[in-house]
Amino acid sequence: MTAAGLVVDPGDAGAGPALAIPNVPRRVDSVLDLIGATPLVRLRSLERHCPGVELWAKCEFANPGGSVKDRAALRIMRDALARGDLRPGVRLIDSTSGNTGIAYSMVGAALGIPVTLVMPSNVSTPRKQITRAYGTEVIFSDPMEGSDGAIHEARRIVDLDPERWYYPNQYANDSNWLAHYHGTAPELWAQTQGRITHFVTGIGTSGTVIGTSRRLHELSPTCRCIAVQPDDAMHGLEGLKHIPSSLVPPIYDESVLDDTIWMPTEEGWDVAEGLAAQEGLFVGHSSGANVAGALRVATALARADQRGVVVTVLCDRADRYYAPLEWEKHYAW
Repeated sequence: MTAAGLVVDPGDAGAGPALAIPNVPRRVDSVLDLIGATPLVRLRSLERHCPGVELWAKCEFANPGGSVKDRAALRIMRDALARGDLRPGVRLIDSTSGNTGIAYSMVGAALGIPVTLVMPSNVSTPRKQITRAYGTEVIFSDPMEGSDGAIHEARRIVDLDPERWYYPNQYANDSNWLAHYHGTAPELWAQTQGRITHFVTGIGTSGTVIGTSRRLHELSPTCRCIAVQPDDAMHGLEGLKHIPSSLVPPIYDESVLDDTIWMPTEEGWDVAEGLAAQEGLFVGHSSGANVAGALRVATALARADQRGVVVTVLCDRADRYYAPLEWEKHYAW
């Protein structure tokens, strides 16, 4: 270690000058150790709309499975293993609109746990392909019934042979929100040096918004935690839930929320496109909706001549929503 704090690799004798490495990358024993501790990025191009207010986004796409759902899937499966719910001969099954399924698939592959997923047949093609690449069995539900239809189908399958399955039910599993209570919230608190004034994110299973908000309110009672919901039942913000028209997740606790922003599909999509063009962040439409909500909050603060530190979540990358992936073993040259 030099006086400047750089790590110096002397290399082999006679092999040339030493290499100064300013930050040594992490070395881990498993891909699962890469889940969490995601970066926080400042959205400086958007801050021109809200002078005096800081706008930050948590890069959950940096998790190894590519989304915020890695946190919940890992906590759910590790807790189930500790309780003995996941044991030899038992297969995990759950409903998902995509990201949790990919996370279950990755964690299951790393832990040697077989996984079956029930998802609407109209989820994006990349999500279907990625889950299958991990060796996951996929069962499709009625696309017209959305995520609620996948929930009903998963329950029906489990009822037919309950001894075969472990059904975590991410919508009712406390491990879901606890992953964010113990992980996401403390990370945000540390990354902002305790200066966070507003937390804004969407409702899916509600684990992220409920777990993070619950802990942030304990750390700072003045921190305002705001949910984002689609403004219509027939919306196009995949991964987000319109609570009035949906099965309400049992872990959803409105008492920990200070407000709700109702988000049009078009606004979420437009902001997602703007993030790619202006910030270099190629993220999904739920992330666009989150940033749109955070920008509304930050803009209102600026108009009132108030300062703040507004934080939101970038849930996943946009490649899960666009052109189908191709994974071929043989090529014709």
